[in-house]
Amino acid sequence: MSKDSSLLKAAWLIAFVTIISKFVGFLRDVCIANYYGAGLVSDAYFYAYQIPSLAIILMGGVGGPFHSATVSVFAKLVNPSDKIPPEKVTKLFNTFLTATFIVFLIFSVLIFIFSDQILNIIIHSNNTELVNLASLHLKIMTPVILIGGIIGIYYGLLITYRYFLLPNISPVLMSLSIIIIIAFSKGDKFGISLAIATSIGAILQFLLQLPAVRKLGFKIKPNLYIKNNPEFKNLIELVFPAALSSTIGQIYVYVDMFFASQLKEGAWTAIGYANRVFQFPVGILVTAFLVPLFPIFSKLVGEKNYDDIKYYFHKGVGLLNFVAIPIMFGIIMLSYDAIQLIFQRGRFDSHDTYMVSQALIFLSFAIIPYVFRDSITRIYYSFNDSKTPFLVAFSSIVLKFILNTLFIDKLGIAAITLSTSLVTLFNATLLGIILLKRINLNYKVYFINLLKMILAAVISFSLNYILYRFWHINNSNWFMLAFKTFTVFILSMITYIIIAAALKIEYVGELIGRVRNYIRQKIVR
Repeated sequence: MSKDSSLLKAAWLIAFVTIISKFVGFLRDVCIANYYGAGLVSDAYFYAYQIPSLAIILMGGVGGPFHSATVSVFAKLVNPSDKIPPEKVTKLFNTFLTATFIVFLIFSVLIFIFSDQILNIIIHSNNTELVNLASLHLKIMTPVILIGGIIGIYYGLLITYRYFLLPNISPVLMSLSIIIIIAFSKGDKFGISLAIATSIGAILQFLLQLPAVRKLGFKIKPNLYIKNNPEFKNLIELVFPAALSSTIGQIYVYVDMFFASQLKEGAWTAIGYANRVFQFPVGILVTAFLVPLFPIFSKLVGEKNYDDIKYYFHKGVGLLNFVAIPIMFGIIMLSYDAIQLIFQRGRFDSHDTYMVSQALIFLSFAIIPYVFRDSITRIYYSFNDSKTPFLVAFSSIVLKFILNTLFIDKLGIAAITLSTSLVTLFNATLLGIILLKRINLNYKVYFINLLKMILAAVISFSLNYILYRFWHINNSNWFMLAFKTFTVFILSMITYIIIAAALKIEYVGELIGRVRNYIRQKIVR
């Protein structure tokens, strides 16, 4: 119970701050949609942003290779209760920081110089105006590339020392910068303020981490102590394949951009919005549970305590699936109304709403394999193995291209998100099978619980779909549309929990028990 309690407390804290971060991110997207809709300027920005986002989110974000490598190595070297880290550890920190700065500086300069050529390759279109505008946006956002890996190292240190708040709340600064700056500029014609705001937000994210890291005893003293440094070698052996793996993930995005640029104007913006709506609940869930679990996995691997690894895996992934499955069914049933409520205002019209909702429905199928893949990947990293996730991701690039080619003519925008879901399933399956050679996680328990949850969700949402279809309202009435969408989803969740309890899914009993204990404690007080 104490193990569960500490994990859940950390998960609740991270979930809370992540909800705040995601909500502000939602407001940012609503603001961008209001001023730019889904058209030329928004396409140019989102095409250009894919490269900086590789640095700030995939490389440097929570769960990225720099964060993951830092946690995996430093969790074995430091004691979070120590007031001052050993000199050897601070020296390793500065070596890693210096090397990362030099590499990312070189990348930033090269991308700034060759932005035109890069965007010409990515955007498979004869629209010269789109390419030129995207290139200008990319030049403005190159500072984001420079600090991406550095932010990841800082995040990793803070997570190692159980400082969960700052790494998960700091992305709010970028969202707030974008909201404030484009609101004051009133959505300038070419979206220049949007690109400037993105760079300013990334710099603020970096500056926010500095005092906390210094307080832990890690001061910046550049060095390149690389030779005969086994800990640094260990970091590089983790970072390099993991960074390549993230880059492979970005290649998926570039493949999608290639196909999306052949579709109607606004297609790439619609796919981007669908992905951000998808990431709102899924990102909260995955971040809340896997961020506190990762240092635990790393420590348990160091102790060779495989029984507890199994315990935490089934506890974490089981709870994630229990919440993720009804979210998937909710998206399938309510996507159009939800997108209309969130985005449809200003220059974002009903046609844009339809594009985003179609992309979102097919992307929702990725939720379950996404949760499993990210959970399994943390176990690989705990074993200091980032090569296997890289090779698995690399092996599916061709599959991504083939699936896009097969579906694009019949499904249009939806083809791109459907192929993403299928590739995620492929990666999750392959990683799960390969891991059996190292540790048997008893997947039978996982699949039995998963099938019970899916059955409960199918029954629940089928019953409530009848209500949804026969509840006729005027969709122009924002309040009634919100009331209908919220009511149907809440009723579906209640029905789902009742059916899950009848099927004796263990997480329901635990949830009900915790609620009862909480009420009893309040009554006693």
